[in-house]
Amino acid sequence: MDTPELDTLGRDDSWAGVRAVVAGFGPGGFAAADNLLHLGADVLALDEEPGDTERTERAELLEVLGARVRLGPGSTATLPDDVDLLVVQGDPTAPTPLVAAARERGVPVWGEVDLAWRLRASGSDTPWLCVTGPGDTSDTAETVRVLEAILRAAGLRSLAVGEGGLPVVEAVMDPEAYDVLAVGLTPAQLRGAGGLQADSAAVLAVPAPDSPGAKADRLAMGRVYDQVRVACVYAVADPGTEELVLEADVREGARAIGVTLGMPGVGMVGLVEDLVADRAFIEERATSAAELGTLSDLPVSDVTAEPAAVRNALVAAALARAVGVPRAAVRDGLRAAPRD
Repeated sequence: MDTPELDTLGRDDSWAGVRAVVAGFGPGGFAAADNLLHLGADVLALDEEPGDTERTERAELLEVLGARVRLGPGSTATLPDDVDLLVVQGDPTAPTPLVAAARERGVPVWGEVDLAWRLRASGSDTPWLCVTGPGDTSDTAETVRVLEAILRAAGLRSLAVGEGGLPVVEAVMDPEAYDVLAVGLTPAQLRGAGGLQADSAAVLAVPAPDSPGAKADRLAMGRVYDQVRVACVYAVADPGTEELVLEADVREGARAIGVTLGMPGVGMVGLVEDLVADRAFIEERATSAAELGTLSDLPVSDVTAEPAAVRNALVAAALARAVGVPRAAVRDGLRAAPRD
């Protein structure tokens, strides 16, 4: 049987004949393997980590469904000969034996986000609101969870995915389309994001110049702004985030939206005393601001001691406003969001 042309395949096509290896058996890797199997591909899942109880149960489930799973040291040492596609849960550009062998043979290497983007429903117009940040992913996860709460307060069928939520592949394969997705991404995932085009996106901060891998992470994080349609949200306190916006190749009409813990200028969301103020998404932004809520509405235990948490909430509010969420729903969502 001839192998189908991979670039032509989507969620509505048969993947029969495609021999796929999935490297990484965390939640994202499992979701990729499970859904490729569902589409008809022949799947081999690999991971260097041994199978704890949860992993073993997932492996047994996939094996019952027809996949092959190899866990433990040495499992990813070599790439099998009969492979048409390698999907990597983490960084598909990392110099691992599997990636090196795939590149040498001309086997396509996709990240899990690239796979998810390709598996969107035909003609899907579900906006992806993407968030990324350096190092510790807790800020990214917190931001998308707050964003999800705001979107749901607006009555939208939405979901936090990636960092802070379900695997992205699992969300896009849901038979019922979501109105909007709040997508948390790591720099490693962005290095394998393929054709991703966020509706709006935010970079919470850039890595310190002297931190390990800072240059590569900065380049990867800037990828989240590429081809943004509506808003590139940046942190005013971190000029490096605005630099990434200025360097990005966005679609015509996309706007740069600053988030500040101080008085917002035109095109920003910020604070006016104890009010969360919008001077970005109102017609009168040149002369006035609109209230989105108060500091007491934010899902933050101590707004003075936790400036990053305040910033995360404001970023979530800005992304929600970019997709048309009313001001009252922003307030209600901030109140309903899980507190730190």
